[in-house]
Order: sequence, then structure tokens, then C-alpha cells
Amino acid sequence: MKILVLNCGSSSIKYQLIETETEVALAKGMVERIGMSSAVLTHKPKDKEKIRIVGEILDHTIALEYVIAVLLSKNHGVISEASEIEAVGHRVVHGGETFSGSVLITDDVLRALKDNIELAPLHNPPNLKGISAAKEHLPNIPQCGIFDTAFHSSMPPHAYLYWIPFKLYKRYKIRRYGFHGTSHRFVSKRAAVLLKKPYEELKIITAHLGNGGSMAAIKYGKSIDTSMGFTPLEGLLMGTRSGDLDPSIIPYIMAKEELSISDMNTLLNKHSGLVGISGESSDMREILQAVEEGDKKAKYAYDVYTYRIKKYIGAYAAAMGGADAIVFTGGIGENAVQVRADVCSNMEFLGIKIDTERNKNAEGDAIITTDDSDTKVLRIPTNEELVIAMDTEKIVTELKDN
Repeated sequence: MKILVLNCGSSSIKYQLIETETEVALAKGMVERIGMSSAVLTHKPKDKEKIRIVGEILDHTIALEYVIAVLLSKNHGVISEASEIEAVGHRVVHGGETFSGSVLITDDVLRALKDNIELAPLHNPPNLKGISAAKEHLPNIPQCGIFDTAFHSSMPPHAYLYWIPFKLYKRYKIRRYGFHGTSHRFVSKRAAVLLKKPYEELKIITAHLGNGGSMAAIKYGKSIDTSMGFTPLEGLLMGTRSGDLDPSIIPYIMAKEELSISDMNTLLNKHSGLVGISGESSDMREILQAVEEGDKKAKYAYDVYTYRIKKYIGAYAAAMGGADAIVFTGGIGENAVQVRADVCSNMEFLGIKIDTERNKNAEGDAIITTDDSDTKVLRIPTNEELVIAMDTEKIVTELKDN
């Protein structure tokens, strides 16, 4: 089955056309700067050269029209008719407490997504725009929603409730939701395959480390805790986000710096984290280079970053009564050899023994611990788009069978 996977942002659409039988992306690309006269479509068909198209793309509907056109292109396309696209799978950031799994998009689902906009005001509106655009250009095929938050819906109340008056949770749904769920689900299941053990019998800690970062404790196939919370701001130190901090700091800084709520929100989300401490960069590659050159602030940023990951590993091992595996994924998790080494240093008490050469030379799916390490550490590239495609195929197949 050929599934078009869409990930829509406020001014962008990332897409892949995936053949589910082979689990291969026939084409992938991105439309950027939607709403501008100099919008850019980058398109890469499987086994062909990447192309770049610049033009005026004023909204998501026009952007998707471009995407479908290039998929059908004689020179750069991978299908001959739009009818070859059998379904559309959408990455949807926030399902709130409404959705605990992937769903067929219906009018009722759309209403629920709109009701959840206040929980994700920056993300759910463009996700809805993508759904609307797909309905216009591909009106006769099913669409499915795959939620970042759904995998973490299995968390127990003691993990998702905040220590504020309970009536505020009931009134405004203020609780830990967690994000990156599709990635955590994919790499944890992949780890079970690599370890040749049943997924439902493993205790796995996953670390999705990119410009944004989150961790999850996955016990016997269920997420029981995760580092991101009500919003993606909570948890680890990230590229530009603060992660956990004393809440009293917020009004203190607002008073001292005479900041508005909006200003403070921007400071915590855009000017904190690695870039905030280092004063230079949110890019781990640049941070590591600066550390090598003796930059003290870059060293502070790096040390806080790795220390916080280490703390979460300890906390989640305690929460699960141990850990069979730790998985690194995301741009930093997959590529930063030093981060993996430093996070796992002095962790022998958890049964972790890093193999330096395996870690240094790891590519693709790889176990980077010694053979006698009780807790295995793995590097696994994430593939959220494949999860979206496979969930969509499952829903559509069940729909046809019924």
C-alpha cells in the first residue's frame, strides 16, 4: 500500500510516500517558507537526484498541490496517477486525553482536534491545515491521525499528575502528556527485535535527542513515564529550551527584567538550553568543537546536558526496578559518539559497560555495549514516518475488512 505521510508545521510540510510492503520511502521532501513568494520545495525520489523548486506558495493547500504534482512528475515522480496514493497519514502533535491511539479522521475526530488546539496552539492548527489540504486534493481516500502524545497515554496517574490543586487538572487538563511518542515507540520496539527478546518482557529507557529532546521509561511495552510534560518545554536541557527548572525563577526573572508573559515564554523556549548557557550555539556539533577549544561556557552547557540525561536514566531505572536496555536516537543520540560515552560513563552499577570501539564505529542499528554488559545500550535511527505509514495501513485495512 502506498501511503502519503504528512508532517505539517506553521510554514512547512514534510512528506514521504511510503510503500508499506517494502517499508521503503519512494520519495521524500519538504516545502518550506509557505506563505512567501520565495517558498522552496525540496524533493528526493528514491535512487534519483534531489531537486529544488522555488516559487510562490501561499498556503498549505497550494503546497500540497505542488507535492502531488512533483510525485506525478514524468522526470522526478514516483507514481503515474494520484489514485496510486491509497491513504494519507498525518503526524498530529496533540491528542490530549481524547486519543490513546491512531485513528481514522472523521468529522468527530476533527472536532476533537479543534477542541485540543488550546493544548498545542502552535502545532495542532497547521496539522489541521494539512488535513484540510489533503481532503481537497485527495478527496476519496482515507486519512488517519497518528498522535505524538498517544504512546504516553498509558502513563499511570502518579506519573502524569502535577502537584498542583487537583481541580486545575480537572478544569484545564493540566497534566503531563509527553511528546515524541511515535519515535519512542519505534525505537523501543526495534530494540526488542535487536535483543531478540519479547517487547512485553523488557524494561527500556529511550532517549530521543535532537534540538528538542525527551526520554521515556517503557516497561513491558507501555510508557510509564516521560520527561516532556504539559508542553515540550519540560524535561531535558535542549537546544534552545530550558527543560526543568524551579518555577519561582520565572516570576523572579520577569520582575527583574520587566518581561511580559510572551517575553518569558520566548526566553524559555528560544533563548535557553544549550544556546542559553553557551551564549553561542544550540548545535551540539558546535558545542563539542567549542569544548575542544577550551570554551568554558560551552563546557558548562555540555556538562549540564549530559548530566541531566544521566539523572533521568537513574530515575527511570528506579521507577521500573531496573533497565534491560537504553536506546539513543534523534540527531544527537544517533551521531554524537561523545554524548553517548559521557552519559553512560560511571554507570557500571546499572550493569552498563560501553564498548569504546563499538560506540565509535556505530552505524544504523547497533549495540554499543560489551557482550557481558547486563544492560545493553543501543544506537537506533528513528523512523517516525514509517510508524505513521504502518499505523495508517492497519487502520485502512481494518476499514476495508469491515
